Amino acid sequence: MNIRTALREAIVRLESEGVPSAPLAAELLLLHVVGRDRTWLYAHPEAPLASDDWQRYFALVARRAAGTPVQHLTGHQEFWGLEFEVTPDVLIPRPETEHVVEVALERLGARGSETLRVADVGTGSGCLAVALACELPRARVFATDVSAAALAVARRNAARHGVAARIEFLECNLLDAFLREDASRERTTNLAADLAFDLIVSNPPYVALADAASLPREVREHEPGIALFAGNSGLDVYGPLARQAEELLAPGGVLVLELGYNSAEHVRELLSARALRDIEITNDLAGIARVASAIRK
Repeated sequence: MNIRTALREAIVRLESEGVPSAPLAAELLLLHVVGRDRTWLYAHPEAPLASDDWQRYFALVARRAAGTPVQHLTGHQEFWGLEFEVTPDVLIPRPETEHVVEVALERLGARGSETLRVADVGTGSGCLAVALACELPRARVFATDVSAAALAVARRNAARHGVAARIEFLECNLLDAFLREDASRERTTNLAADLAFDLIVSNPPYVALADAASLPREVREHEPGIALFAGNSGLDVYGPLARQAEELLAPGGVLVLELGYNSAEHVRELLSARALRDIEITNDLAGIARVASAIRK
């Protein structure tokens, strides 16, 4: 069997199972098996596929047809032009999340060349922390997550891209490691006011539990629920995160949050109620409100 025949047969199998973007999935899995790039694939459609590779390829195709994401089969996903290790312990980086990096860099402007303190809340694979460390060469980045397994993946991704020395990974909820909570649990205090952040970014959980059944099978069954769901409304994380950002951002510091479906106005109101100004909502390429950003007064 040659490359063209194998690819054609895989596409038919995936489409028969209703797999979205079946041609792309078939191609990515074949590239993974043969260890080649797309240029080689298109230039050598008649190249034979070794028996071992054929068996391995169609085993992966069968797993994709059963719902396993391509990224879990290949073990990686590109984000911001960088390749990231991906496992079932972390959320698969999405292209839409790149808008968080874009907005952060835009709002920092010329300050991007300065010595900065940056926090990535709920780092997961570390895609935001690593991308920002690459773009901000003098930044010290602190990446938090409640999952030790996710932090292990993020550390490997930081090492892969040569920025591990500038990223500190902390196992905690949101930014709790930097705060002292009072007895009433209504206020928090910066543990070290002289160590305030210049930038806080987050792609927080924002899916409503009530919407779980409507998620694609690939997401619902294979990605970590702790990184997806935020209470019955999907809005539970934004309030605590805005409160902590108000306490931990330096004056003029920037907050950038990815938005869930239909959450823009709710988040705008939350930020308006805090010591934050210049609140902006940025749409993605599809015209969907994707990122909220603000400046600490």
